[in-house]
Amino acid sequence: MTDQKPKTAEQAKVNRSNATVAVICGGVFFGMVGLSFAAVPLYQLFCQVTGYGGTTQRAEEASETILDREIIVSFDANVAPGLDWDFKPKQKKVRVKLGQMTEIMYEAQSLAQQVSTGTSTFNVTPFEVGGYFNKIDCFCFTEQPLKAGEKIDMPVVFFIDPELDKDESLKNIKEITLSYTFFELPKDGEEETAAVASPSDAATDKL
Repeated sequence: MTDQKPKTAEQAKVNRSNATVAVICGGVFFGMVGLSFAAVPLYQLFCQVTGYGGTTQRAEEASETILDREIIVSFDANVAPGLDWDFKPKQKKVRVKLGQMTEIMYEAQSLAQQVSTGTSTFNVTPFEVGGYFNKIDCFCFTEQPLKAGEKIDMPVVFFIDPELDKDESLKNIKEITLSYTFFELPKDGEEETAAVASPSDAATDKL
């Protein structure tokens, strides 16, 4: 009987410690997810460094090699909540040869009653193809303001690296999907409010 209490207290201490670690890990995870969407440049850097989520490559010029193997590239468009835009590809899919430079268009129109600004992130599926999908020109990670009712065309120029044909794990790939999602950028006033609020919040936490 005398040994039971110390064991119970020790077990309770371990349980509290495990719970604390779980809360901290959860906070870090959700904090990173939040930052990825709130701070697009950080998300861009994260994707470029890690190749996360089918991140594509950037190229300065077209491939010198074009193979006979063809792949269908489909295009997807999404708008995050908070941005009142109509955003879509002007063509659903194209059939391209490996190494062939291709230009397609996306279209965005503001449905808002005032100027709104968006920026887009992207990915390619299957994710393993991201390293072979090269974009020469695209509108991703740039600020795009639109007036009320304004409509614009946004080009994407790309090619699929012929080296994909040498990747045994991708021999059966016949279709790739390029997907964009537009997010609303905060207005200047909102950014200033957040910047002013941060120091006071930190001070409150210390108290």
